[in-house]
Amino acid sequence: MFPSKAFLSIFFVVLSSADASPLRPDAGKATLSFAARVNVRGAVNIAAADRARVQAMKQANSMGKRADNSFSITNAIVTYTAQVGVGSPATECKIDHTLIIDTGSSNTWLGAATSYSPTSTSVDTGNTVSVSYGSGYFSGEEYTDTVHLSAGLVIDEQSIGVASFSEGFEGVDGILGIGPTGLTEGTISNVDVVPTVTDNLYSQGVIDTRALGIYFVPAAASDSIGELTFGGHDSLKITSSVTYVPLTTTSPASNYWGIDQSISYGGSTILSETAGIVDTGTTLVLIASNAFSTYQAVTGGVLDQTTGLLTITSSQYAKLQSLTFIIGDRAYDLTPNAQIWPRSLNTYLGGSSGNIYLIVADIGADSGSGLDFVNGYTFLQRHYSVFDTTNNQVGFATTIHTDDTSN
Repeated sequence: MFPSKAFLSIFFVVLSSADASPLRPDAGKATLSFAARVNVRGAVNIAAADRARVQAMKQANSMGKRADNSFSITNAIVTYTAQVGVGSPATECKIDHTLIIDTGSSNTWLGAATSYSPTSTSVDTGNTVSVSYGSGYFSGEEYTDTVHLSAGLVIDEQSIGVASFSEGFEGVDGILGIGPTGLTEGTISNVDVVPTVTDNLYSQGVIDTRALGIYFVPAAASDSIGELTFGGHDSLKITSSVTYVPLTTTSPASNYWGIDQSISYGGSTILSETAGIVDTGTTLVLIASNAFSTYQAVTGGVLDQTTGLLTITSSQYAKLQSLTFIIGDRAYDLTPNAQIWPRSLNTYLGGSSGNIYLIVADIGADSGSGLDFVNGYTFLQRHYSVFDTTNNQVGFATTIHTDDTSN
């Protein structure tokens, strides 16, 4: 049994093998190790893939329907997966359901690779489910079932989608959706929205608040363990207090984990305060086209057509200044090293091992669209983040990796 204030901590094993480590208890927490999948695709325009994701978000809003408020997440260079058991007894010991963990979508579903096996706790609701993910898609039936994230963390009667058709999810079985509940609107027939995994953890008394703390680690760092905490944040992973800001009211950013912020480079503003989102499924930091043009000019970056990223010389890197994100009354820096892609992973992009690539890219439209930036994985690996549904806010803190020079 979990105490009332229990947290669930799930660990990210960056650049590990695809096999998750065994489950293990940890002083009142339930921990589940899982792998970061590094998707080796050869030459890939990572900036174009991230822009397509954002475009799918914007299109869903303009179409006035929430069913498509999702996007491709399998195009990312790094995706995070967990082994999840479903049913009673859990099928985990027999069949691994490898689910992508995503804060940018909210339906939990499986069956893309491994067939779902109904058990004594499975209930076919008779509803259909379908979600478009930009370049990916799935459709099937809704079931409710017992979901086992670990031996000590079990969710009863969780809504899950069971895919009868899916496209764009090679090598994974589905998604563990931990985004805002509203993203489930219109995805399942005969219902408005369905409770997410986080909602049910809260309503079933496993966690005390609907909050999710995420601790990433730079991919090139020597200690490659990150952590996802349901129910709050892990004070051992931060080097400052968590400072919160309210969710933005500007659409379409307000449909996701949206905030307001401004960005400066070397002390000069390049993007005035505007709305955007914080998203684990986006690899890069995307900024409005007008801000990107300024950033390119001040850094001297040259666009590389293969990767879609700006490249700079060693002498330009030596002159690079901090990129500062002003969120509420706090400033969060991406140091010069944090602004470059890990050089040890250049070839994963189809890039040259000797090049220096910047991780800031063009979102594809000038500011004023209602979604003018995305603070993606390359921002989040330097700053702890907390997604708080209960209080409609997002929080950030520094970590021991904020000033890393491992890239």
